[in-house]
Amino acid sequence: MEVQTASRVEVMGIDAGGTMTDTFFVREDGRFVVGKAQSNPADESLAIFNSSEDALAHWARTVDQVYPELVTCVYSGTAMLNRVVQRKGLDVGLICNKGFEQVHSMGRAIQSYLGYALEDRIHLNTHRYDDPLVPLSRTRGVTERTDVQGEVVIPLREHEVRQATRELVEVGAQAIVICLLQSHKNEASEKRARDVCREELKALGVDLPVFASVDYYPSRKESHRMNTTVLEAYAAEPSRQTLKKVSDRFKKHGAKFDLRVMATHGGTISWKAKELARTIVSGPIGGVIGSKLLGETLGYENIACSDIGGTSFDMALITKGKFSIMSDPDMARLVLSLPLVAMDSVGAGAGSFVRIDPYSGGIKLGPDSAGYRVGTCWPESGLDTVSVSDCHVVLGYLNPDNFLGGAITLDVERARQHIKAQIADPLGLSVEDAAAGVIELLDLQLRDYLRANISAKGYNAADFVCFSYGGAGPVHTYGYTEGAGFKDVIVPAWAAGFSAFGCACADFEYRYDKSVDVAVPQHGSDDEKVAASQTIQTAWEELAAKVVEEFVINGFKPEDVILRPGYRMQYMGQLNDLEIDSPITGAATAADWDKMVEAYEETYSRVYASSARSPELGFSVTGAIMRGLVTVQKPSLPEDEEAGPTPPEDAHLGTRPFYRNKKWVDAVLWKMEALKPGNEITGPAIIESDATTFVVPDGFATRLDKHRLFHLREIQGK
Repeated sequence: MEVQTASRVEVMGIDAGGTMTDTFFVREDGRFVVGKAQSNPADESLAIFNSSEDALAHWARTVDQVYPELVTCVYSGTAMLNRVVQRKGLDVGLICNKGFEQVHSMGRAIQSYLGYALEDRIHLNTHRYDDPLVPLSRTRGVTERTDVQGEVVIPLREHEVRQATRELVEVGAQAIVICLLQSHKNEASEKRARDVCREELKALGVDLPVFASVDYYPSRKESHRMNTTVLEAYAAEPSRQTLKKVSDRFKKHGAKFDLRVMATHGGTISWKAKELARTIVSGPIGGVIGSKLLGETLGYENIACSDIGGTSFDMALITKGKFSIMSDPDMARLVLSLPLVAMDSVGAGAGSFVRIDPYSGGIKLGPDSAGYRVGTCWPESGLDTVSVSDCHVVLGYLNPDNFLGGAITLDVERARQHIKAQIADPLGLSVEDAAAGVIELLDLQLRDYLRANISAKGYNAADFVCFSYGGAGPVHTYGYTEGAGFKDVIVPAWAAGFSAFGCACADFEYRYDKSVDVAVPQHGSDDEKVAASQTIQTAWEELAAKVVEEFVINGFKPEDVILRPGYRMQYMGQLNDLEIDSPITGAATAADWDKMVEAYEETYSRVYASSARSPELGFSVTGAIMRGLVTVQKPSLPEDEEAGPTPPEDAHLGTRPFYRNKKWVDAVLWKMEALKPGNEITGPAIIESDATTFVVPDGFATRLDKHRLFHLREIQGK
């Protein structure tokens, strides 16, 4: 334990996951500490408090001493996503065009098989339609029609909006969403409907929030826009109450900062922001942001980010120092209009349940998970289904007395009995071989998934460095990277809190998007290029006003905000557009248009290949983007003195039996925090920390560098 003297604590990151709540504190001198506690879905603020106490104990400090010192704090969590998946949101009312009342209930056809494996996608009988977020009983249509060019063909019947508002109040709507066709092309009718709805609510003496899609997500694709605006009312408003509870607990302990939340586009926004739906998935994104910062520091341009928690395996690719952004992703089996850091997830983690498939007789992992209840090895879990964690404990991977730093004790014999009855006996295997088979199967699935994601995009694993993190990442790193051929495999010492670290690395940034329709041939005239530039500039100015307004709500002055415009462009006739950071701050001339095209073609060459470019088709801008950011305190990487390859004696903890490749071996145990930069460790070894366990089996070796990053490599002579 280290007693802190002069250096105050400045930055805090939070990752409130489904299994564990991680906190990450950074001092002024760049030193950091990670805390972990079991998540508490009923009161997230309490889990954050417990996790903070766990972290700060390493510095012999308390929450009451540190919270008042903090300059900045960023939250990420899965509560909103869970709220949608479990259908526990507000009772929302929806006003749409008459004749289109069924659109939300029908959903896009793709929603019926989102999240399904390929073999299930091709069998229609396995498809299912989830219950809509808004039932037909709380949906009302009003007469209005704007055509695809943005012309109002049938004006809005305002008396119908008033009647719809009254009816929705009568049936118990707690919020009202308004989404009219083509409002992204002409917002007049939808904004008028919003104002009339608010007037009627005022006349009724009812205080309900009203969400018009054009105020939040003025983008094409009606189902996506409607889903996202409904989500804002359905799940984001209750989540705001959760965040208020978290913020209030910070204030109670003397905090002076304004809580920020990780957003889907990779920046952070205030919990008071108008748009909170874009915080629906935030934890895994923190890891990608942290990886990008690490890559910049270490000089790595191509990074495969891999994050294993209790419930899922999330991966993303950073190429040439940039990650991709999807403009219309899917989340919780809904298609959405949100900018989202491109990630792939599979429902396989350290808490995944393990069962025998009754049809094939083979082992089946997940997709459901023990979550914060770990597995049957925790007697108080209330579980009787084997989880992957049970297999870890039986094989000697985990220390049953040091799980969460000893906060809970795991029962190895209980796990053995459950594995024997449920997996080993039915398969005619020993308990050890059954458990080892589960781990090998999980590692194989993850390795194939990782490799397929890289090769399917036309890349080679040999050009990438793999970052492995998450609470369960270091346990499985060797298994899912073995034979993959990565240039380097890196496990941060703070892997368990890496997503929380990434959140603390993110900019304080708001982002607004808007669909536009601009098309210019390859050799277009200067007049065509000027007209296109002006259309984009008008959209940028409109979005900039929204961005600045968000910062003003947070107490910043407009001049504090750094504005960064962007756009989405594609070759005309192609299906996919790409997001581009604009090379110019304003667009007015033909030369400005040419610079935008040049930036697009350079990005296209990087994402696909320069030989695939098709400039002869002409260029189309499909969306305008405006980011605004203000400077905030961020963590810096530690730099320690090299201490040579031999680990210090006080880092050695003894040995523990460890089962792999059909035999028990004695793995040497090391205390992670006591290891020094330059130390080399050859497997079989297990490096333990309170928050995670790093497994280095025989055939592998690792070296700790000055930034406290472990480099894992395969060695010959296995």
